[in-house]
Amino acid sequence: RHVQKVSQQLTEIINSCLESEPSTESLDPGGNMDPEEESAPHCLWVDKFTPRRYMELLSDDYTNRCLLKWLKLWDTVVFGKEKAVKKGKPSTAAHPPFSHSKEHPNKWKTKVQLTEEILEAELDQHKRPKYKVALLCGPPGLGKTTLAHVITRHAGYNAVEMNASDDRSPEVFKTRIEAATQMKSVLGAGEKPNCLIIDEIDGAPAASINVLLNIIHRKDVEGEGAAGAGRRRQREGGLLLRPIICICNDQ
Repeated sequence: RHVQKVSQQLTEIINSCLESEPSTESLDPGGNMDPEEESAPHCLWVDKFTPRRYMELLSDDYTNRCLLKWLKLWDTVVFGKEKAVKKGKPSTAAHPPFSHSKEHPNKWKTKVQLTEEILEAELDQHKRPKYKVALLCGPPGLGKTTLAHVITRHAGYNAVEMNASDDRSPEVFKTRIEAATQMKSVLGAGEKPNCLIIDEIDGAPAASINVLLNIIHRKDVEGEGAAGAGRRRQREGGLLLRPIICICNDQ
């Protein structure tokens, strides 16, 4: 109780200082205060000052760029943007004029460039990325969940979060995955598509992990199977057309 009382006093002092000297960062282009900060003056500091934009992220820049690059590869399927996938081709074609790149194609490329080339290397017949699921792993407090939500909003998605350790039943786990990745929006044409974020995936039982793997591999097999069966199952909503981001502490 004493710690809570002192914390509340410090929060009131900081809020009074911020109100007396409003900063330009809390103002939008129109000059209005951020409604989230204004509506919750006594929220936790970790929630009040959490990053809400890509440039506010404090996590590793390499990880941020790789996750954003992978998520943007879904633009062709989700948003119908053909140009988003073709942007990487001119940049890779700009390297051959250097004589060293012909002799050692990977010697003079950074880790980020190599990762981006791997991500764009293969797309299936449905123009989806080769890797359907992204896995963020690291110790608690590293900012994995914050990164997933910020990147998801930045790419134009609606973040749908579920905790794998809460749904111990494989049937419930499968139902929630299908609801987030296959159900159409009923709130209007302007509703954003969903991006599923599965937190604590390392706490899920093996049966739930197998359900997730079966959803991914089964869709690939359907796409390579008979044309009639593939079209029928695709009409039923069986094809995975939304990205999935998994988060864990223990890889």
